[in-house]
Amino acid sequence: MQKLEEKPVIHDGLKGIYFASSEASFIDGEIGKLLYRGYSIHDLAENSTFEETAYLLLYKKLPTLAELAAFDAELKANRALPEPVIEVIRLVQKSHPMDVMRTAVSALAAFDPETEVKFERGNPQPFLDASLRKGIRMTAQVPSIVAAHQRIRTGQPVVQPRNDLAHGANFLYMLFGKEPTAEEARLVDLDFLLHAEHGSNASSFGARVAASTYADIHCAIVAAIGTLKGPSHGGAAEAVMQMCLEIGDPANVESYLENRLSRGERVMGFGHRVYRAEDPRARHLRQRSRDLGIKKGQPQWFQMLQLIEQKMQKYQSRGIFVNVDFFAGSIYYLLDIPEDMFVPMFAIGRVPGWTLQCLEHYAQYDLLRPLTVYTGPMDVAYVPMDQRK
Repeated sequence: MQKLEEKPVIHDGLKGIYFASSEASFIDGEIGKLLYRGYSIHDLAENSTFEETAYLLLYKKLPTLAELAAFDAELKANRALPEPVIEVIRLVQKSHPMDVMRTAVSALAAFDPETEVKFERGNPQPFLDASLRKGIRMTAQVPSIVAAHQRIRTGQPVVQPRNDLAHGANFLYMLFGKEPTAEEARLVDLDFLLHAEHGSNASSFGARVAASTYADIHCAIVAAIGTLKGPSHGGAAEAVMQMCLEIGDPANVESYLENRLSRGERVMGFGHRVYRAEDPRARHLRQRSRDLGIKKGQPQWFQMLQLIEQKMQKYQSRGIFVNVDFFAGSIYYLLDIPEDMFVPMFAIGRVPGWTLQCLEHYAQYDLLRPLTVYTGPMDVAYVPMDQRK
């Protein structure tokens, strides 16, 4: 409890504060290093799949062939949405896709087969096990929510999932009603993998706050989705693409940046709360953005991004480098994914990470309850209504 004579130190944004231990991911922002469960993001991006990486995050180990097959089958078996949840999506279809996702995930809780499993301090394991299974189901269902909403709001029939397609390929199939190319499927798979986990970012922290009360994991994921919607967390990919659309042509990059910087405005896709070097995830999207642009006959987007990156090199001495969203937006755009779905794409990949963060906090028995420093008036006398002016 705060005492009047105390002068506590306020850490704005909790920056530099450690509130828990975690085995989920390691980030060294000074050198741009990211590990999932000890494994380099570069090794995973070059060799793994989203399904294998999700298994690693949730089960603390890389799977055997049999384990991966069983996990993949579990994801595929849970892709279809209950019809009442699809009706909920229809009811709120005019809302932003993140609002629809938040509402639909909340509705999913009512239809989960283990919704009644509650936390018991003396016997937590059934709750922890059920929460893991719920997280796996949500990993499978969230892409279906995003795809169903897009189909509904554009007046198209909802496409049912296919069990012969991988996670990313099936999402694109449900979204567009046609099977994607191998290249398109791999791009989305990689994007989901790169977004799967990233420490105690704002949305993961939001999930942990909910989990610290032993609210069920659907509640915690809803909290994470709501937090991710904020433009300071999940909106950079959309903002980068909007910037490119405003620029319009590579020839306009220099004047656009000069005008933007002279007004004191940020150049989106640069800088990160943690990284003071290049975001290690950006490496894996840079060349793919270029190649996809050439294949789609729209090389100008990568040309703009490349020129912007070159012009911004002078700020690297301040620790301002490109982040993962800088190239992601162009890839989404070239895949014909609507701009207001860029943040939901982030969320689809992050569900395993949010699940992992919740499971860790459930096991720590620690209610998150930080303090605030009161700066208002003290001991004010109550004034009756007829005496107020």
